[in-house]
Amino acid sequence: MIVLGLDTCLNACSVAVLDGPTVLAHHTALMARGHQERLAPMVEAVMAESGVSFDRLQRIGATVGPGSFTGLRVGVAFAKGLASALGIPAVGVGTLEALVAGQAGLAAAILDARRDQVYLQVFEDGLALMAPDVLPLGTAAARLAELSNGRATTLIGSGASLLAPTFPDAVTQAPEGCDARLVARLAASRASTPIRPLYLRAPDARLPA
Repeated sequence: MIVLGLDTCLNACSVAVLDGPTVLAHHTALMARGHQERLAPMVEAVMAESGVSFDRLQRIGATVGPGSFTGLRVGVAFAKGLASALGIPAVGVGTLEALVAGQAGLAAAILDARRDQVYLQVFEDGLALMAPDVLPLGTAAARLAELSNGRATTLIGSGASLLAPTFPDAVTQAPEGCDARLVARLAASRASTPIRPLYLRAPDARLPA
């Protein structure tokens, strides 16, 4: 299966084209803003580098959140539009799941949600032990301690440093974004369902009174 993978949810824009397990092309650019302007040219460049024409794509996978409200909407809208034009499925992949993809053992995906909260999801050998959630720091630490039960744990994401003091023996990683190659692999492995953003809380922005 030839899959186009996209990630725009965090502080990077990542695009990859895979043919089965083979990575044909992959580009990543770090950015906190500007995903909307960068995504389409990056997709065009990656497709050209891969040697695959758009009509050969069989599936598009995109991260759907949690993450930047603007960024995730950019990726989801682009994936839906391109998939509709090509007549192929667009599949959503959770940001937290993509962050820990390929990690063996116990791994916690943790994103800084601001306001002393984190987005948290815990996995063991790729299997989710809990649904993604937004939790106060203390509650998140307690939940992770309960699930890990003293076992070695890897903390991954922008919020890893916030929980690291509670788990001093944990390995921490703080990638700026998800790897579109992993997004594509996850998208290829699951049934096709309608793609939609994953919002765990309302946006911080408010309309003027």
